[in-house]
Amino acid sequence: MAAAASSVVQLDLRGVKCPLNWARAKVRLERMRRHEVLELMLDDPRGVRDIPNAAEAEGYAVIECVRVDGAWRMRIER
Repeated sequence: MAAAASSVVQLDLRGVKCPLNWARAKVRLERMRRHEVLELMLDDPRGVRDIPNAAEAEGYAVIECVRVDGAWRMRIER
């Protein structure tokens, strides 16, 4: 079986405060297939701090969290 490239689903959560940003991300992650990547854009520092812990506690892999143009880009693999 050949490995397919992971698809990326984007979700812009700028302006959405914690914990609502995690709730929206979790709903999207639950709809995704295994090995798909959810790319979040966040501007809430609490979300940047709390989402990785919450995602890993649910069994997801946080593969990136970087600052980009006054916000953060976070990538989570299902």
